[in-house]
Amino acid sequence: MGCGKIFATLRRCKKIDYDDDTTQLSRCLGLFDLTSLGVGSTLGLGVYVLAGAVAKTVAGPAVAISFLVAAISSVFAGLCYAEFASRVPKAGSGYNYSYVSVGEFIAFTIGWNLILEYAIGTASVAKGMAVYIDTLFNNTMAKTLTAATPINVSFLADYPDFFAFGLVFLVTILLGIGVNESAKMNNVFTALNVLTVIVVVVAGAVKSNPANWNIKLADIPPEYVSQAGEGGFMPWGVAGVMAGAAKCFFGFVGFDCVATTGEEAKNPKRDIPLSIVLSLIIIFLSYFSIATVLTMMLPYYMQDAEAPFPYVFEQVNLPVIKWVVTVGAIFALCTSLLGTMFPLPRVLYAMACDGVLFRPLAAIHPKTKTPLLATAISGFLSAIMAAMFNLKQLIDMVSIGTLLAYTIVATSVLILRYEEEDVSVGTEKISARGRGVLAVLGQGCNLLGLKNPTQLSSTIAKITIAVLFVVALATCVVLSVDGGAVAGAILGAILVVLLVVLYRQPTNDVSHLSFKVPLVPLVPYLSVCMNVYLMVQLDYQTWVRFFIWLIIGYLIYFLYGIRNSSLNSSQPAGKVDDKDKSQVVTKF
Repeated sequence: MGCGKIFATLRRCKKIDYDDDTTQLSRCLGLFDLTSLGVGSTLGLGVYVLAGAVAKTVAGPAVAISFLVAAISSVFAGLCYAEFASRVPKAGSGYNYSYVSVGEFIAFTIGWNLILEYAIGTASVAKGMAVYIDTLFNNTMAKTLTAATPINVSFLADYPDFFAFGLVFLVTILLGIGVNESAKMNNVFTALNVLTVIVVVVAGAVKSNPANWNIKLADIPPEYVSQAGEGGFMPWGVAGVMAGAAKCFFGFVGFDCVATTGEEAKNPKRDIPLSIVLSLIIIFLSYFSIATVLTMMLPYYMQDAEAPFPYVFEQVNLPVIKWVVTVGAIFALCTSLLGTMFPLPRVLYAMACDGVLFRPLAAIHPKTKTPLLATAISGFLSAIMAAMFNLKQLIDMVSIGTLLAYTIVATSVLILRYEEEDVSVGTEKISARGRGVLAVLGQGCNLLGLKNPTQLSSTIAKITIAVLFVVALATCVVLSVDGGAVAGAILGAILVVLLVVLYRQPTNDVSHLSFKVPLVPLVPYLSVCMNVYLMVQLDYQTWVRFFIWLIIGYLIYFLYGIRNSSLNSSQPAGKVDDKDKSQVVTKF
């Protein structure tokens, strides 16, 4: 293929028939089920493990602020997901969303990243649950397996975690049985989880001491000084808060699993966007409250990084609450494990249906109405990761894959909002006003005050969005380096100019959507910038593993997916019916 044809193939977009509501999956999930799924899949490891670990080693008492920063980034991403859920009520989450907006190659990239997010998310929750339970029994399992079957490889765990492997295996069987049965169990576990969080916050508030948020370095016992930073509310400064936010972001990973249920929700256009927003509100309030009482009950440098709440309630002489929290945490991690595992087979199913992944993965069992083969492979992949990697490696890997997926979804929202609604009308306007530099500059400021997008305004918006990503990445890299304040300020000014250019461009009418992102382009614009910044905070080893994952995915796509794609034989890239053009396909 020539370069032009290859580029056209990579940017071909999928057409969605909005009138076709048929699906092989079972439509059985209501608003409560979806909200419960979003909360259950997210409110787990972040509450019972992550808050203590980040407080002790990265952010100190300012871990509450770290959760706030991570929550803002997640809310921006959640709003973008909610709009797409109202546009594309199909299985596949961000993969399907990008497939109808920016093209097949980007769609494959985001789908491949979602596989990474959900597989490693499942593995990390299983690993965290295994570590949490083992900690309650004096790390007996870890000591025994390390002595019996040590793994002497720097980038792997110290021992094969068979318990975590077994946990993933059991959840895989449950998900294979059926969606309705899984949802009912998830609802029960989520209710117990939320109840446990309320008990923790109330009991913790009684034993809280605000003075623990402002302990001076001179007042810290000598045995803790070496690991206490500079003391105070921000022992490691703003840099520690932002590094903590990059890790706390993991605590919000999972709400987007709701967006994969487009073909299993009873009323996807209304319930999915609403459940995403409700989930994020509940999750943020839980995390912020938990982080606050945890660091007020006990100084940050004395926290237990692996099982903070059993330890802290033991220290403040509340043994009954300790065991309530312990039992509740196990239930919470069970539902989180179920929730993070749930969307992975749906993403594989969606990609296999389109032919960009191996088509046998799209097979639906006639009795259970679930993609059994995709579920089995998902479980095996996640179980192997849970057994072979340590928790920190898993958390960093899932964060980078998720952040990139969120970035692409936010970018897709911007592209769709600025896409011309009628190509023929847009072309006439360009011809009448000329294609010269003055016409481009004039439209860059929209001096004519156009109310509807044209081909020229859409092109200017797309170029601006592309430049935005590059400048945002450069700005974040510069700001993370000492002495880069001046360059960062210049790049920041360029970001503001790009925002103004986008703001001046006309957007298309989205009044038909049941939910739409407010304050466009500001919200998706900020989402892109914050996601990129959090990605830059992750260490280079995470980036290396991530690029290896991408290379494997691109080999699959170029050797199999690009030829077996459903769009390869159905219609030329970008060709759609005129009546569907404004809603379905964007020619990037």
